[in-house]
Amino acid sequence: SIINDIKSRYTKGNIVEKLIYINLAIFIFMLLISDFQDLYKGEINWFVEWFSLDDSFSSLLTKPWTIITYGFLHADFPHILLNLITLYFIGNLFIEYFTQKQLLSFYLLGTFFGGLLYLLSHNYFPLFEGSSSLLVGASAGISAIFIGVTTYIPNYQLKIRFIGFVKLWYLAAIWVGLDILGLSSETNAGGHFAHLGGALFGFLYVNQASNKELNIWNIISSLFTIKKKPLKTVHKSAKKNTKPTQNTSLTQQQINTILDKISKSGYDTLTKAEKDFLFKQGRK
Repeated sequence: SIINDIKSRYTKGNIVEKLIYINLAIFIFMLLISDFQDLYKGEINWFVEWFSLDDSFSSLLTKPWTIITYGFLHADFPHILLNLITLYFIGNLFIEYFTQKQLLSFYLLGTFFGGLLYLLSHNYFPLFEGSSSLLVGASAGISAIFIGVTTYIPNYQLKIRFIGFVKLWYLAAIWVGLDILGLSSETNAGGHFAHLGGALFGFLYVNQASNKELNIWNIISSLFTIKKKPLKTVHKSAKKNTKPTQNTSLTQQQINTILDKISKSGYDTLTKAEKDFLFKQGRK
């Protein structure tokens, strides 16, 4: 009955609740594998090694799925608890303004860009030379959701117990600020880079999109497309074409002048030359 109840809640739940259930199920499964592997004195959980993101590009070539799957793994209980609490509150706020499909896109693509920045940082900055690490956690995807909805409604106020109402962008600034301060940390600098990668994606996504229509593939395309100024094509007009154009414009001006004169004073006030001109134009 407990399993059926969980299945029912999962089926009826929104995308935020489903992501929470998936992360919890994977975390429990990972713990079971870890406990069983300890009996054989295993050095590292094979499940973590197979689905976490390694810090080398060569490893990504052999396990390309890890740039997404790492976002469903967590190191320990406090890690997953903080992430899922944030996902619950921020995620449900997000789907009040956007669709559940868009939230899933934010989660997955925030995870992707977070993993990409993690790889770039580990292979560029001297801080990471001689070190090896694995990236796990949903924080990059959650950061994309958090910063995305904050970009859309920065002045939205949340009521926090013992504090009162706080604007959403204040909380987002603290969230991002902590990651920036942790970039030089030797313990989890790579994780902070991943968080910022997801946050950057969330900001650019909403900033580039229209208020009502968020087409994820159009936004990604716009982020990587270099906009070029259209080339101006100058057509050289031949001299023989200049005079007819000028003559046509002059003729029309004369006709307009004569018609204005007729409307004000009548046809009889026209001179013989004006009458002949008007007659010739009428026969063309």
